[in-house]
Amino acid sequence: MSSVTLFRSLGRASLILAALLSVAPAVAQRGGMTVPRNLEQLTDRASDIVRGTVLSARVEKHPDLGNLDTLVVTLRVTDAIKGTASGTFTFRQYIWDIRDREDAAGYLKGREYVLLLNASSRYGLTSPAGMEQGRFRILHDAEGRQVAVNGRGNQSLLRGVGGGLAQKGTSLSPASSLLVEKHQGGPIAADDLVRLLRELVRRPG
Repeated sequence: MSSVTLFRSLGRASLILAALLSVAPAVAQRGGMTVPRNLEQLTDRASDIVRGTVLSARVEKHPDLGNLDTLVVTLRVTDAIKGTASGTFTFRQYIWDIRDREDAAGYLKGREYVLLLNASSRYGLTSPAGMEQGRFRILHDAEGRQVAVNGRGNQSLLRGVGGGLAQKGTSLSPASSLLVEKHQGGPIAADDLVRLLRELVRRPG
């Protein structure tokens, strides 16, 4: 191998390594273990919080880093809770686990989600805050009500939420306070989750 070819190979490897490091907290859903975070912490970390339906999800190579597999997801936004997303919203997520390449990380057309998304890296990559903790699938329970469940079954999701709001001159609504007090895990009514997210987003910084 010539010195020029070696230099170019090392340069490409360095770019790929930099990309991986830049998205370490934003890897795909099955990519690894993450520190448990409650909804308030996830809300703080998220740059965009949206409720929407998947229009498409496709696997493709990163346009600048050709060795990276990525997932490009387009949503029809029905509710923009934080950030500026509206109408159709597209984001690109790094694929860490081969299973995410095979099933588009679960972003199947027609599925509805509430997503708390990290800010995009300089390579245009993002993912849900706290990985599976910040991605809520909207389902229907046995009584036909819409409920939201994240990849950890909402375990410890509301533990400690709202505890510091009094120091900032605000508080949760009675309905949200009751939800935080009573919930231990499992599905949350989708509208209740959205209401609580709005209250956490609106609070003073």
